Amino acid sequence: MATRSSGFSRTQTSRGNSCKNIFNKIRQGQIKGVGLTRGSQFPVALLEERDKRAQWQGIPVLLRRLHESSHPNSDLSKIHSMVMELSSLLSMEAMSFVTEERKTPQESISPNTYTFDLFGGVDLFVEILLRPTLTVQGDLPILSDDLIKDCLSILYNCCICTEGVTKSLAAREDFVTFLFTLMSNKKVFLQTATLIEDILSVRKEIIQLEEIPNLASLVQSFNQQQLANFCRILSVTISEPDVGVDDKHTLLARSTQQKTSTCLSRAESNQVTLVNIPGFIERLCKLATRKVTEVADASARLELEDWHSWLDNALVLDALMQLAIEEAEQSSTESSDESSLSSSPLRHRLPQSMKIVHEIMYKVEVLYVLCVLLMGRQRNQVHRMLAEFKLIPGLNNLFDKLIWRRQPSGHVLHRQNQNCDCSPEISFKIQFLRLLQSFSDHHENKYLLLSGQELNELSDIYLNANVFEMDALNNTDRNLVCDGKKGLLTRLISVMKKEPIDSSFRFWQARAVESFLRGTPSYADQVFLLRRGLLEHILYCIIDSGCKSHDVLQSYFDLLGELMKFNIDAFKRFNKYVNTEEKFQMFLTQINSSLVDSNMLVRCIVLSLDRFESQTKDVKVVEVFSECRLLSYMAQMENRLSFLFRLTSIINVQTLTQENVSCLNTSLVILMLARRRGKLPFYLSALQEKEYAEKYPGCLLNNFHNLLRFWQHHYLNKDKDSTCLENSSCIPFTYWKETVSVLLGSGRSSRCAIASYIDETERTLFTSELGKRHLNTKSEFTFLNF
Repeated sequence: MATRSSGFSRTQTSRGNSCKNIFNKIRQGQIKGVGLTRGSQFPVALLEERDKRAQWQGIPVLLRRLHESSHPNSDLSKIHSMVMELSSLLSMEAMSFVTEERKTPQESISPNTYTFDLFGGVDLFVEILLRPTLTVQGDLPILSDDLIKDCLSILYNCCICTEGVTKSLAAREDFVTFLFTLMSNKKVFLQTATLIEDILSVRKEIIQLEEIPNLASLVQSFNQQQLANFCRILSVTISEPDVGVDDKHTLLARSTQQKTSTCLSRAESNQVTLVNIPGFIERLCKLATRKVTEVADASARLELEDWHSWLDNALVLDALMQLAIEEAEQSSTESSDESSLSSSPLRHRLPQSMKIVHEIMYKVEVLYVLCVLLMGRQRNQVHRMLAEFKLIPGLNNLFDKLIWRRQPSGHVLHRQNQNCDCSPEISFKIQFLRLLQSFSDHHENKYLLLSGQELNELSDIYLNANVFEMDALNNTDRNLVCDGKKGLLTRLISVMKKEPIDSSFRFWQARAVESFLRGTPSYADQVFLLRRGLLEHILYCIIDSGCKSHDVLQSYFDLLGELMKFNIDAFKRFNKYVNTEEKFQMFLTQINSSLVDSNMLVRCIVLSLDRFESQTKDVKVVEVFSECRLLSYMAQMENRLSFLFRLTSIINVQTLTQENVSCLNTSLVILMLARRRGKLPFYLSALQEKEYAEKYPGCLLNNFHNLLRFWQHHYLNKDKDSTCLENSSCIPFTYWKETVSVLLGSGRSSRCAIASYIDETERTLFTSELGKRHLNTKSEFTFLNF
């Protein structure tokens, strides 16, 4: 018995090893490029014998037969039955992968898909699809639409179930290009688009759209449904790759990268390509503003959050809708009895409001593409098109019935570059708000967000205040503004005031409204929003609501700064709301809790204080100035110095980002205003004294000196950034440059130069310490050379 047992064990081990040997031989052949590289090279008898033990479900044998039947010039119509048999073996694993909590390929058990890939199935199916393009002589092999669909579906199943398949397909430029051309076939569009999206998402390099044959004709041939789905693919091609959360986000790293690469990136080049396709932007505007018939029965509305777990994207929903339509057509031909149609299993699975969900998913993709194009180098050209094709009035008409028709639950905050797994309706709202932000930001077309009646209100505000209207308001084409009494901006403020205090939308809503105010301060714009109770609502959120989100608070600080800047009426309203010392101290606590978040508001107060101090003959200004706690607080020099010291302490050249560079500019504003009044030496001397009091002599001023050297390099070569600084502060950019030059002066005799307040020993020690940290190693900037 012992001998038998031992013999049985050796036999089982031998059989197991023989199966592993086949795997190993194929893998080694694929890696080295010699020997056996696919299962079809093994004898059928061997494959059949091993199949029973390894439980390969006959996949290797099927692939071998398929290979033998799909050689060049063969009749490919005869292979469809084998493809369908393979598809049935793989589809269940793909369905399990999608429905079981979206597991990664490493965690998912997909033996059939793994076997299919190991025995060369992926390469074989790519060859089959490409066969018509590779045949030079004789009649071209014909692939039926159904055969193409099944081949594409099998490849997609392999991509989601087996690690490495997607990357291997992405590396084949010929296959990727072929897939784009295949989208011209309407009957296989969905399957093709789904696979392309998966492939492009893992490519190291963004594909260049201009290299796609006849791209313009291809895009123009799409119907509206296909164009909307194509936008999902385009989003990968026009967005810059995410650089992650490391030091690549710093302005120093970006500046170095821009210096080494002066040409357009692939994403930027693709944006140019798309904008120049005739009719492309117009069709996107029509898609974005297309109306949807509401479902009469409110109880039948689809709870998107429940469905999101398996309705992954608009492409999947397309397929479901297509099945529902086909099933309805089939049922209607078989029986005129409506009860048989309503009892259809699929119709029970799909809610009546699916059409609304379908449209929402489309609009998410379309709005994203428009938003990216609005932020690109063709911004002005895109702006003109969006205005001409009435995007904003169209969105205004959809606002109540579709965009903000109800409140989704359970949403969390997502920042600008943060990946999320939101429901379609939440994603739709966020994309809508991002589009408004991009549309309004520093552009005269922002007045298209208003109605004709609201434009008249703005004109009356200017007239009553005896102030000249801004050219942008005068130049607004009233045929392109919002219809009705309320424009998009007013509707947005209304829902913003009703939003739950912990809602993620508050961040995006505040950003969208703030973008309307950015640029040169407009008294009428501010009063228009003040009349709608915006300032009181913001102060409630900051002081009384218990809001803890840094992101939301930052967005409210920024909005409050733009709303109050140079506006004495706003400061009067502020003082009326913050009418107790307790409230005022709570407000200061929120500001001081994070200066990176609140520094733009600090800048607004400092700038406004400086202007009001020069308006001593204005009775209204003098009255408000004498009563306002906020102005009185900032009028005390020790408080301004405290802000200056902290602002220059929390940043350095190596940690500067787009998020915190405003701290540097706010510091400069304080010093520029001090220079205007001849008090710059006093401020620098106070910083020196603060250094010694903190027992860090030379550290702060050395750091600030380096920051200003970087400021020169960063802003003197950027027209847009310098214009923004000038417009928002109402200080000529020439004065910004002069002040920085004065502060960086090398003469130690000048009391306005930072160098005069740093001892030689302190400078040497600081330079040595920076050298140890490699802060100036191999840098293109010579920050430490005074």
